[in-house]
Amino acid sequence: MQPKRVRVVLADVAGTRPPGEHTRAELAEQTGIGEALVRGLVRAQLSLALRCAAVVAVGLGALPLLFAVAPAVAGARPFGMVLPWLLLGVAAYPFLFVVGWAYVHLAERTERDFTDLVERH
Repeated sequence: MQPKRVRVVLADVAGTRPPGEHTRAELAEQTGIGEALVRGLVRAQLSLALRCAAVVAVGLGALPLLFAVAPAVAGARPFGMVLPWLLLGVAAYPFLFVVGWAYVHLAERTERDFTDLVERH
């Protein structure tokens, strides 16, 4: 006696997979689609890093320019200290901390969005 033939339809097989399995397989097998997804994630992270670096470069790099252009500002003495020392020696650290915190927060959000995208599809 021959076994009963079973008709397999691709839509039926695809429908039985949990969501995201196909995309995870694309990533694990490093197919063209998986590589494109990872490239997009890396591009988004690089863009974020470059924007944060630009904020730091402009924020801290503009101060010496300001002091050179406006000597009266450079000569100001709030709290008994010369303003350039106060800004570059004291205020720079909280500024860098805030930019670093924002970078980590936004990078984690980008990774969460990527993970959600992979699990959805």
